Amino acid sequence: MSESGFTVDIDQNQYLPEGGRTVSAVVTVTSADNMTLPGGPAAGVGGGPGSGSAEIIIVDCSGSMDVPQTKMASARAAVAAAVDVVRDGTAFAVVAGTSTSWPVYPTDGTMAIANQSTREAAKRAAAGLRASGGTAIGQWLRQACAIFETHPAELRHAILLTDGKNQHERPEQLNAAIARCEGLFSCDCRGVGTDWEVAELRRVSTALLGTVDIVPDPAGLAADFTTMMENAMGKQVADVALRVWTPQHAAIQFVKQVAPEVVDLTERRSQSGPQAGDYPTGAWAPGESRDYHLSVAVNPAGVGQEMLAARVSLVASSASGSEVLGQGLVRAVWTDDTELSTKINARVAHYTGQAEMADLIQDGLEARKQGDEETATAKLGRAVALAEESGNDDTARLLAKVVDVVDAATGTVRLKKAVADADEMALDTRSTKTVRVRKEQA
Repeated sequence: MSESGFTVDIDQNQYLPEGGRTVSAVVTVTSADNMTLPGGPAAGVGGGPGSGSAEIIIVDCSGSMDVPQTKMASARAAVAAAVDVVRDGTAFAVVAGTSTSWPVYPTDGTMAIANQSTREAAKRAAAGLRASGGTAIGQWLRQACAIFETHPAELRHAILLTDGKNQHERPEQLNAAIARCEGLFSCDCRGVGTDWEVAELRRVSTALLGTVDIVPDPAGLAADFTTMMENAMGKQVADVALRVWTPQHAAIQFVKQVAPEVVDLTERRSQSGPQAGDYPTGAWAPGESRDYHLSVAVNPAGVGQEMLAARVSLVASSASGSEVLGQGLVRAVWTDDTELSTKINARVAHYTGQAEMADLIQDGLEARKQGDEETATAKLGRAVALAEESGNDDTARLLAKVVDVVDAATGTVRLKKAVADADEMALDTRSTKTVRVRKEQA
């Protein structure tokens, strides 16, 4: 365990056959239960608990939120529930969104500091939210950006709720807004009901290192908002990156988070030095553990030779600079022993299957939507087989609501004739959630 309270463990089969070029490894990053912030003690530095955190709750107030009327009422209750969880000393705000957006609390576009009085004031302001107008999610995100920039918190997080498609701005406008927010704050997205677009919210949540999920029944919003805010309040270290160094003539093929869910970070690389790049991982809570799958292409060496294929460091950025929190080494050894070189690391194999399963589900659902039943059946059937093989029971249950499973082991399925929209969207949003396999299990 490093002084910062993080460990970086590497799990791989380091043996390559003669001429072998691809090195794969699972990188497990774990924070200690008593980890400390870089440069100082955990949350509470300079102004009391929560002083380094900022939260914004963004609520869709478009006209469709009144259909049924319980939707808007549930949204107001969810805001109140989330505000109650905001810790004393945390900066926070509430934003309303339609085809435009505006600050609900505080009304001047700044952030309030959480205490009993400001929480009660925020809940009174949220109680006045009414449904009217259209949907322009990019406008909402830009409003959140402007508010976050009024406060110097390092840990910035937003919750975004919508019930509809982004109909009042062009896709490129939303993309520009997302790019504007990238690196400034993380965002958990929720769609209530079934009239919103999963791919749209996934674009936001993926770029802003958050989650996306469906809340089919508005009655479930308050509990979901409470859980999201509790998770956010647990984060203590911001702006953590995986820094991957590779030797000359080596190339990164991909870097993916694979547990607790699949997030492809490959295109998120920012150059951090000669032959080194940083991949964002977002904020961390004490006792948190995640797995990353790394693949590197190297120049082959002779039998018996060994090389360092990659050095993986966990790096935290702060006002005082960057600090290495932990480090692990990925090695390559060339051998003519086929028993050594053909053995696939069990964790690498497991997560390769989990990432494939997520892609198959999303592609299969899209094929189904386009009326291509043959492709949909093949892809969703393969996903069923991978879920069965990996023990991903939650995904298997979601798949069984979209296909009739004839034989899970072989992936033999039939598309159901009628599927509830909520079931299809739940499978889509949760397709990236994985089953964790630890080293000792493998």
